Amino acid sequence: MRIAIGSDHAGFALKTELVKWLEEQGLSYHDVGAHCYDAEDDYPDYACAVGRAVVEGEADLGIMICGTGVGSSIALNKHVGIRAAVCSDTFSARISRQHNDANVLCLGERVVGGGLAKEMVQAWLNESFSGDARHRRRLDKVTALERRGGGGA
Repeated sequence: MRIAIGSDHAGFALKTELVKWLEEQGLSYHDVGAHCYDAEDDYPDYACAVGRAVVEGEADLGIMICGTGVGSSIALNKHVGIRAAVCSDTFSARISRQHNDANVLCLGERVVGGGLAKEMVQAWLNESFSGDARHRRRLDKVTALERRGGGGA
């Protein structure tokens, strides 16, 4: 499994910590940036890089970190084929994979600390989509929304 990981300036410290942890776990990753702290780094730029890596098959999953995770999830979910979930607890992280087949996990450095972030990433990576008919039916509706460019069900 290969993971694309990125952050803006507000998520840079947590991304640095998670990259070190991914290395310690022996997990393959591609760091799309930011590669240094710069207050001018904007989350849409790095979210786009993470999303592109996942959509184009350069990565199986993505992790994006900004201040809250919210902005990154909004930007990522503009990509067809991306199902980004902003999570701040391990239960939500697990369920985002199991029920929603989330392929990008968004975290907020200002919301979760390093220890919790590692637990969440571990839980998220250990899960997979359940494939249950009810969840597949719901994801099919989401995919239909993508094809139509949004709108009602």
